[in-house]
Amino acid sequence: MTADWVAALQAGAPDVVAAWRGIEEGRFITVRREVRRRAGPGTAEPLAGQLAALADALITIVGGLSDDDLRRDGGEGGWNVAQAVGHDAESRAGLCLAAAKAAAGQWPPDAPAVVQGIPGAADADQATLIRKIAQSQRIVERCARTVAGHELEPCPLDHPQVGRLRCGEWLLFAGVHDLMHLDQLHGLMAHKETRP
Repeated sequence: MTADWVAALQAGAPDVVAAWRGIEEGRFITVRREVRRRAGPGTAEPLAGQLAALADALITIVGGLSDDDLRRDGGEGGWNVAQAVGHDAESRAGLCLAAAKAAAGQWPPDAPAVVQGIPGAADADQATLIRKIAQSQRIVERCARTVAGHELEPCPLDHPQVGRLRCGEWLLFAGVHDLMHLDQLHGLMAHKETRP
């Protein structure tokens, strides 16, 4: 059953939510299929709008977290919540920057391999994290303008789990990644509310 927070996000980020549902349901092959289907020509700028809805959702939930909450287990490899949120902000910007570089024909020949799972700062406070999320969204919007018209071009970014995607597909996948972390954050909040 889909959580209320996911249903609420669906209006603002329908393509991202549809692609993410495969993860929620344990059908990972459908994630890649939905990403391919929903990131075609003309989708870059609308996807930036969907990523804005996700950035707003991230900012809202982070805005409701205390310093103690930010130091709790973030649900990923021993990271605390601040590290997980910082990682997500960096990842969404990085994936979109990679897509924009490829779309503009500026992919560096000596680009380093993707290192998956780099945490954000463990001691980041609420204001810092909110600023990082907002900054990542500005980067997303600039990158989407560059990717527009080049959504189907291949991107040399080789992700250890995802492999290679097209430029527009990386924009959509950045949103899927956001939803994975939003799911963790909502789980944390639900657990917090049920603790005695």
